[in-house]
Amino acid sequence: MPAKYVRPYSKGQKNDFKDAEAIAEAVQRPTMKFVATKTAEQLDLQALHRVRERLVSQRTGIINQIRAFLLERGIAVRQGQRFLRAQLPTILATPSDVLSPRMVRVIEDLACDWRRLDERIKGLSSEIATLAKQDTGCERLMSVPGVGPIISSAMVAAIGAGDGFSKGRDFAAWLGLVPKQMSTGDRTILGKISKRGNRYLRVLFVQAAWVVLIKPKSWERHGLKAWIEAAKKRLHHNVLAIALANKLARIAWSVLARGRAFEARTNAEVATQSA
Repeated sequence: MPAKYVRPYSKGQKNDFKDAEAIAEAVQRPTMKFVATKTAEQLDLQALHRVRERLVSQRTGIINQIRAFLLERGIAVRQGQRFLRAQLPTILATPSDVLSPRMVRVIEDLACDWRRLDERIKGLSSEIATLAKQDTGCERLMSVPGVGPIISSAMVAAIGAGDGFSKGRDFAAWLGLVPKQMSTGDRTILGKISKRGNRYLRVLFVQAAWVVLIKPKSWERHGLKAWIEAAKKRLHHNVLAIALANKLARIAWSVLARGRAFEARTNAEVATQSA
């Protein structure tokens, strides 16, 4: 059980006896939500993702530090890893009146750290991709628009076969991709997304939504063209990305839980079935 759901049943000051009493009380509640137990394979796969996430964060920190050092010397580089990587050798060869020998040495050391992190991240990504190809659930998930080996394996590592959720909306709510409710007096008041649950998986689905949005030619093939074009008329592009991430998360849960690959329905097929 999530610890925050047990806390309301704890009486008095905290100790092991009162914690056990609160757990025994909470577990008997008919509406209590439980956390599914992960298998050893899920834990191993989750560990790979956590290590990769840490390395990506460290790489981002190194890149930002290099940019900051260069900007302090009046050298601005276009945003993006590939632009900095391409221009860095030329920048380090600049005259000493722009970059001192000591600063050149510092940036070279940071660049070496960057290359080492790239190699480790590439190795982990390859291992995750190999494991995803060997898992039937991951293969089905990769048929969903915007979902690749990283997202599919992270989802399987987090929820297994999806048995812990009764519907796709519950999974989207667990990811924190639904509006936060502050309803009272028969009034439904919705705010920003709750951002509860699995932050790592939520970020991946939002990135998948942006990948789909920047490729309009694929909308028709994936059966999302009508929905996206209608949503674009009433939603800000950032809100649209979150809404599409919610939709992709629901589709992914349905694909995983029902054991079927994603099948896009075109407008012609929908019209034929309606007729």
